[in-house]
Formats: sequence, structure tokens, C-alpha cells
Amino acid sequence: MSAQVQSDVSLKPFNTFGIEVKAQHFAQAHSDDEVRELLAHAAARQWPVLVIGGGSNLLLTADIQALVLRMASRGIRVVADDGQQVIVEAEAGEPWHPFVQWTLDHGMAGLENLSLIPGTVGAAPMQNIGAYGVEIKDVFVGLTALDRQTGEVCEFDLQACGFAYRDSVFKRSPGRWLILRVRFALSRVTQLHLDYGPVRQRLSEQGIDQPSAQDVSAAICSIRREKLPDPAELGNAGSFFKNPVVPAVLAEHIRLTHPALVGYPQADGQVKLAAGWLIEQAGWKGYRDGDAGVHQKQALVLVNYGQASGGQLHGLAQKIQRDILERFGVALEMEPNLY
Repeated sequence: MSAQVQSDVSLKPFNTFGIEVKAQHFAQAHSDDEVRELLAHAAARQWPVLVIGGGSNLLLTADIQALVLRMASRGIRVVADDGQQVIVEAEAGEPWHPFVQWTLDHGMAGLENLSLIPGTVGAAPMQNIGAYGVEIKDVFVGLTALDRQTGEVCEFDLQACGFAYRDSVFKRSPGRWLILRVRFALSRVTQLHLDYGPVRQRLSEQGIDQPSAQDVSAAICSIRREKLPDPAELGNAGSFFKNPVVPAVLAEHIRLTHPALVGYPQADGQVKLAAGWLIEQAGWKGYRDGDAGVHQKQALVLVNYGQASGGQLHGLAQKIQRDILERFGVALEMEPNLY
């Protein structure tokens, strides 16, 4: 077998919370063949398998009694280019932000609003990552995935992925699909999305009246660095809770006592609330219990100040969930996957 399987491996370097847990077995797959080899190796020994990418969407609460298979395949290629629209395919193990920068450096717009999101290309469709008014589904063409139940390689178009807010068919069927590569439709004719959040304001502050896609990416990177801690310096998984979508009547009820409520009306008549605003109003911003805490600048981010365990962070998350439910009648849902 070409891929190497190690035993009793620390996963601290492989999760952005920096939590010290161990994998009973660990391997990295650099190709489709290595993926199949490692899955067959695990099956022959009746090992469970946990597939990870950049580890930015994980909360590890215990040692993993399984083969932890890290997708490490690399490669970016242009599949089609008619001078206006470009179809780009990237391997699952490509780090997300460098991939976004590669597309911008090659004159392709569409992913700039998704700059500086941690993780890998293969993990991006799992929860339909999004930021500043753009989601994966807006630029998605298709992906190739291995069905771990049948061993077949399957192609998914946009409809088959069942994308929803931070959700997809892959997230709803945990452990079944292993994404191998993803394709995006990008444009050489810049069509910018500037009206969500403080993007336009930041560009104006920089004196940029006619921004390029690279200008938008730089502005968003600047905003994110101010709001969100660098996982290399302070362990975190980015936004920890989804923005809850609630009935309009509940949003109006909350607004009676909290007139500054941050909410976005949805097409179905419901309202998407800002989870970070709710958490901050409840007084959790900057809270710390040992090495588990809520970030001082962004209440939506839970952080590991050094030696927090996954259990401690999960316990803090549950306290916040209970408090927000009691105060506002709103149920918060975690974004990271819990193991």
C-alpha cells in the first residue's frame, strides 16, 4: 500500500481548535487510489473511518477510535474557458483560501467574498460555506464524490447537492460521501456583491470607488482579520453557531424588548437573526472559563486559550444555547461537527 498508516497520532495539528486528542490510526490520502486503498485497509480490519479536511469544522471531545483519513490531494485545473465564464476544478485537499487567491490571480471572479475562510475545497460544499452575501451554491457547477456504501464514484450537479443554509445532502448523510474534487463557474467579467455587511464601507474608507474582485477580497480579508482570531494564534473554528431562522412573529416579539435586533427577512416570510448579536446581548462576549472562552471581539466565536478540552468547549456552547433559548426563545445550532 502506497499510503502510510500511523497509530496513536496526535490530532492537535489537524484541528483548528488545537485540541489535544489522539487518533487510534491516522493516514493522509493524496489521490483517489490512496483513498480506495485506505478505505479497503480499514474495512479489512473493521476500523471505523473519520474523514477530515482542514479540521476547521471539528470539535473533538475524545480520542478517535477509528482511522482518521485526512484528504491531502492537491491540484487545480481549468476545465473550460470561453473568455467570459471559466470552469475550474480543484482537488478536495486544496486549502480553501489559497485556492480563492489562485482564481483571483488568474483573473477569475466569483469567490472573492469567500476569502480567508479556513478549511479545504472538499469540505466547502459539505455545509455550503458562505460569507458576505455569497454561498458555495452561487458559483457551484458540480463535484465528484465516492459513495462509501457502494464504492462507486458519482457526479453531483447543483440540484443533487440539496444545498441549504450551512447544509447539503453530504452533511445530512454523514459518513456516506467522500468528496474528491469540486468544480466552480467563475467569471472573467466582474460582477461584485458589495451590499452585505461592511464591505462597501471598507472599500469607501480605502478610497476605492470602482473595486476589482481582488479589492473586494482584500477588504474582506481585512474585515475578517479584525473580527476573527487567526487559528494559528488562538484556537477556534470560526463562527460556532448558525444564524437562526425564526418565524416573523418571534422576531417581532423579541424586537419589542430589543429594538436594535439584527434580523434579515427571508423569502419564505421567516427572519434570519444574527446569532452573534443575540449572544452578545446575553453578556457572553469575552466570557472565559479556564481556557474555554468566547472571543472578545466576536461573540459568535468560541476560542481555546491554550489547554481547553473539547468537552469544556462543548459545555460552554451548551450553556450559551440554554441561555439564548431561555432569554429569547431561540434555539442555536452548532456549526462544527462534534466527535
